[in-house]
Order: sequence, then C-alpha cells, then structure tokens
Amino acid sequence: MGWLLDLLIGDPSWLPHPVVGFGKMISFGERHLNKGRHRKAKGALMTVALISLVYVSSRYLLSLLADIHPVITLLFQASVVFYCLAGTTLVREVRQVFLAADRSLEEGRKQVARIVGRDTSELSAQEVRTAALETLAENLSDGVIAPLFWYMLLGAPGMLAYKMVNTLDSMIGYRTDRYRDFGQWAARTDDIANFPPARLTALLMIFAYSLSHLFTLSPIRLFTFVCRNGRKHASPNSGYPEAALAGILDCRFGGPHRYFGQVFDKPFIGTNPRPLTTADMQTAVRVNRTAEVLMMLIATATLLLF
Repeated sequence: MGWLLDLLIGDPSWLPHPVVGFGKMISFGERHLNKGRHRKAKGALMTVALISLVYVSSRYLLSLLADIHPVITLLFQASVVFYCLAGTTLVREVRQVFLAADRSLEEGRKQVARIVGRDTSELSAQEVRTAALETLAENLSDGVIAPLFWYMLLGAPGMLAYKMVNTLDSMIGYRTDRYRDFGQWAARTDDIANFPPARLTALLMIFAYSLSHLFTLSPIRLFTFVCRNGRKHASPNSGYPEAALAGILDCRFGGPHRYFGQVFDKPFIGTNPRPLTTADMQTAVRVNRTAEVLMMLIATATLLLF
C-alpha cells in the first residue's frame, strides 16, 4: 500500500513530512552542540540519541496501535513506507533537470540545485546532467532499496530509524571545517547502514538492465565494471550504484565537485566522457524503476516467508 502510494503521488509539497521534522531536530542539536570543545563526542551523542529516539518511540507507538486495532497498525506501517520511499519524486526531479538543461544552462543549474548538495552555479551542461544521473543512482540506494532493506530486518521502526541516519548524514556528514568533527559519527553510521543496500542496489540495476538485453549484454562485464569502479568513490557505498549506472550507460561520473565553497576532487567512475542525452536519462529511469520493482518483490517474498 505504501509503495503504491509513493508510485502514484510521490511526495506532494503540501503534505507534512516526518523527514522535515527530523531535519529540524538535527538543526536544533547542531546549532547548540557544534561549538566549543569535544565536538566529536557531542556529535556522537546527538547521533545516537536521535536514532534511538526515533526507533524506540515508533516501536512504542506501533505497540499501542496494535492494542487498538490491526487495521490501524496496517495503516500506520503503510504510511511509514510511503513517507520513507523517495523513488517517484526524484525520478520526476531528474526528468525536470534534463528538460530544463535542454532549454538553457541557467535553468538546468537551478533545477539540479534542488536535488544535489554541491555548488551548481558554475556547472557546465554536461556536469548538470551528470550530477542528476549520479543522484538518481545514489538515491535508488538511499531512497528506495535501503529503506526497504531495513524494513525487512526491523520493520517500520527500523525504516524510520534509517531515514534519521540518512538525514543526519545529508545534513552534517561532510568533511568541511564546520562538520568534520561534529558530523563524523553521522557519516560513519550512514556508511554502516548503507553498506549492504548499496551493493544490493548495484546488483539489482545490473539484473534490471540485463532483463531487457538478454541476448546483447553480458551481465558479467557489468559486474566486473562495478567491482573495479565502485570502490573509487569517496564514499564506501555511493560508488557502487553510480558505477552500475556508468557501466550501463557507458559514460563517466565523478570528478571535482564544490561543496560549501570547498573543492573536493573525486575519482572518475568510468572512462568514456561522452555527452549525456535525454535518451540516457530515460534508460536510467527504466533501470531505476525495474530495480525498484525487483526489490519490492524480494521484500514481499521475504516478509511472507519469515
């Protein structure tokens, strides 16, 4: 129910979202704790406290709802799944980036700034399209596969706790002067939480693409490409879905990016610096959607069996 709802409407801007509340909690803690001495310890304390708060409170709420009526419990869990999945919204945003970039470079820069953390004011048209596709691949792991993975393991509370982990990393998990110490635990926790899902995402993407190229593609070639290039990313996880998409499209991701005024020189994933087109975006979206359906089948089968 939750997945179908996300598929149909995504995340409407008018609908209150729990991740917004997570962001406010993180901002409040960062504003009051990220100063003075012992910033690493204070960041660790905030990270553990917020993740524990979300998991324990949601599990307690679930037990209260179970005492009222099973249907209410079902609706709560469906709502959690709906809120924690972000597949449809990002697919729409990536499509809009390519449409905007086709109209003008400035429109493309403004549109891609909605979905990436890097500075976009000086990006070329190729870099705008590359940033959008990198985010699409990474978000398939962070926004779809990983939440469903943790739902299989720990139910709706585990899914919500994962979203808090992911939100912490996206807000304070940077190696900048401001966040290097305070956000270290948030970044490391996110690395651990995404370690299995990121690799599972790459495998699902390879399988999804292979389904439509049964007689023209060797999945072994793509798998070898991912194993060779996935570890090149600064993140121990993001490189794997990005490498899968770079291998599928025969293109190149990575390179230097600017965050908060600082330049980070990321290794290249892939070797073909060819121009990216709208056709590439459409292929990426098809792979993304097919991998999502495959993960839903895995999640459903696992929950039914165990």
